[in-house]
Amino acid sequence: MYLGIDLGTSGVKALLIDEGQRVVGSASGAIDVLRPLPGWSEQNPADWIRATEEAIAGLRASHPAELAAVKGIGLSGHMHGATLLDAEDKVLRPCILWNDTRSFSQAAALDADPQFRALTGNIVFPGFTAPKLVWVAENEPDIFAKVRWVLLPKDYLRLWLTGEHISEMSDSAGTSWLDTGKRAWSESLLSATGLKERQMPSLIEGTEAGGTLKSDLAARWGMGSGVVVAGGAGDNAASACGMGTVGEGNAFVSLGTSGVLFAANSSYLPNPESAVHAFCHALPSTWHQMGVILSATDALNWHSGVTGKSASELTGELGETLKAPSGVTFLPYLSGERTPHNDAAIRGVFAGLGHESSRAVLTQAVLEGVSFALRDSLEALKAAGTDLSRVTAIGGGSRSRYWLKSIATALGIPVDIPADGDFGAAFGAARLGLVAATKADPLSVFTAPVTAETVQPNGSLRGAYEDTYQRYRRLYPAIRDAYRLSQDQERKYP
Repeated sequence: MYLGIDLGTSGVKALLIDEGQRVVGSASGAIDVLRPLPGWSEQNPADWIRATEEAIAGLRASHPAELAAVKGIGLSGHMHGATLLDAEDKVLRPCILWNDTRSFSQAAALDADPQFRALTGNIVFPGFTAPKLVWVAENEPDIFAKVRWVLLPKDYLRLWLTGEHISEMSDSAGTSWLDTGKRAWSESLLSATGLKERQMPSLIEGTEAGGTLKSDLAARWGMGSGVVVAGGAGDNAASACGMGTVGEGNAFVSLGTSGVLFAANSSYLPNPESAVHAFCHALPSTWHQMGVILSATDALNWHSGVTGKSASELTGELGETLKAPSGVTFLPYLSGERTPHNDAAIRGVFAGLGHESSRAVLTQAVLEGVSFALRDSLEALKAAGTDLSRVTAIGGGSRSRYWLKSIATALGIPVDIPADGDFGAAFGAARLGLVAATKADPLSVFTAPVTAETVQPNGSLRGAYEDTYQRYRRLYPAIRDAYRLSQDQERKYP
């Protein structure tokens, strides 16, 4: 048996597969996000451990014999988080998460230094790890002075599991400290943020062994000795391993808290001006590109909270048949945006509201707004040299057929729906655990699932969608200028 542990923003999922990669069982533990100030997003690492213990306890209750047979563990986790430890591995402050935008000015200052884009292949986004450390240095200098280790969230779990300070390439590429082409830490980039390479974990590939499970945990969970813990992957690269998105031209669209358009590459193809991420993949000598939007299902969940209706109730009101866009347009920038705008300060908007704008019309606009944001990422990938002919849909939002029809029509390409099964980050992590423990050929393990259904673009609505997308595109510069003015007024008249 092989175990995948995925540290998500809202919880930890533990998933068991057998040697034939059949899913045997899964369990989870919940985590809350702390938002002490506007634009801030934090978690306590102790909650990650608690949630992992809860997930493992759930598996042990339902599948004790299978859990006892585990030979390899793979890790996946949300990226970019700054987990700061002292010399005794004690956590110094809550982890600053991927969707925290407090370090926007520090990110801009680092991005103005040409070596960051040249070496990392990416814009320095506020959500990345490096600007968070500069913010800590400027605002919490006592804490910064005590920092001995900077770990990414899943690698803090690894430290707890194995006692090792280790990371891998796909997650580390999102820190703004990795020379992405060379797959190595850059001493010059670290120095520019007041850090040294000795404060970073050692680096391995995601398919390699990254420690063994501590004997006390193995005993408590009913496992044997020598359980290998793989290098693992950042959540999107792990999802790609789960989906078999590892070969040139393969792609998926993920509708989770954030939205991702992910394309695998056999070579390193940076184009930071397009605001596309160019990261290492979890496999050796492989890279990937991503367009990332910060609010996908998060936008629908926000709408759900405002209306008092569940997400499924809201989408259910739309039915199954794709409708032509109304006059209402939604920009899903609830916590800023990455691709293509790199704008941490911008916020969302409904435009075109009228007395006739019903709840269903607003729901439709929210789904379309996310679809058009993903279209922005598709255009950015084209500018970075990658053309996609189809994508596979994953994530919680992909359960809505209406939303998938909207995305297919907005992108103008087919969207494949995999056969029933769990092919997300936890499954990809379990596959990584299998490869690390057995030294199997990754390409023979990371196969694609069978396609159960394909959602085609709606040809009769293609023109209406294109016109609405162009209106969507024109809205951002208009609200950006207006929002900057309102911010100036708030500062002038607090």
